[in-house]
Amino acid sequence: MSDNPSFVLVKKNEVRFEERPIPSLSDEHDVKIAIKKTGICGSDVHYLNHGSIGKFVVEEPMVLGHESSGEVVEIGSKVTTLKVGDKVCLEPGVPSRYSEAYKSGKYNLCPHMAFAATPPYDGTLSRYYVLPADFCVKLPDHVSLTEGAMIEPLSVGVHANKLAQTGPSDTVIIFGAGPVGLLATSVAKAFGALKIISVDLVEEKLKLALQMGATHTFVPSKGDTPQESARKINFLMGGNDNDDSFAPSVALECTGVEPSIKTAIYVLRSAGRYVQVGMGNDEVNFPIAEASIKELVIKGSFRYCHGDYALSVDLVANGKVDVMKLVTHNVKFEDAEEAFKLVRDGKAIKAIIDGPL
Repeated sequence: MSDNPSFVLVKKNEVRFEERPIPSLSDEHDVKIAIKKTGICGSDVHYLNHGSIGKFVVEEPMVLGHESSGEVVEIGSKVTTLKVGDKVCLEPGVPSRYSEAYKSGKYNLCPHMAFAATPPYDGTLSRYYVLPADFCVKLPDHVSLTEGAMIEPLSVGVHANKLAQTGPSDTVIIFGAGPVGLLATSVAKAFGALKIISVDLVEEKLKLALQMGATHTFVPSKGDTPQESARKINFLMGGNDNDDSFAPSVALECTGVEPSIKTAIYVLRSAGRYVQVGMGNDEVNFPIAEASIKELVIKGSFRYCHGDYALSVDLVANGKVDVMKLVTHNVKFEDAEEAFKLVRDGKAIKAIIDGPL
């Protein structure tokens, strides 16, 4: 058995298994984790298919993976919050401890972030991975390592709902029923949203959205303008052309697709809150007059920040979010490439890679 087998993206459309050095603790606050479960994210697949995301270009072979859980096998001399044998989920982005973003409490916006599987940093699909102890969250005994690997995408949904200030009186509309949209749906329910509308073009995804907490679903009609789709959604919720009081108060846009972005702005009631979660084209045409007239609050959402991981673990541990509904495939480490193909081809909602053992 090799010491630290790793699944590596060599370049666009080329992956291989490599033996990498076993990482050592570089700081007395670090811990070493034996990786047990890793989920496949759309960004991992994008790097495989394109070799880059925006300004982040794969120029050297890079270990893939960032949605991981595992067991602590070594701790630094000043680690007091974890011990060898603890099950943990890994928050895969470590900011500079000296940045203004970190000091202001928005470390997810740190320009010096070292994020797993984002060039030039290696990811977590190895036998061992080293991380500062405060970026590991201990899993309760009854929470599985597979659930632990799902905490990363769940935290995206938690962060978006926190930005939107989702609460008990809200009607929330969520565009996109992919993994993040579905998890954001469950979080909105856990936060007490009164009604939740899931929007997608695929009926099968919307069936799952209902299981994840949606109260209503909507499939845009081919050829409809964003205004027409918004009008139909308002009518679906009990409104009419002269009354938007039944319209959504919160919109979480999880696709990055321009028609969905526009529909969200048109469908929100006055003083509604809009959060952009999905990544799409760098620039889109945006209905700014509509947003201004309604005095909408518009925010971007980027990954997750302080407290999001801990809250996500709590939601799973207390049965408020069932992440296992999204796990459709478990794949052995030696079949990692197959897991990527399943996600790329739309055959898996969420594929989890075991090990390496």
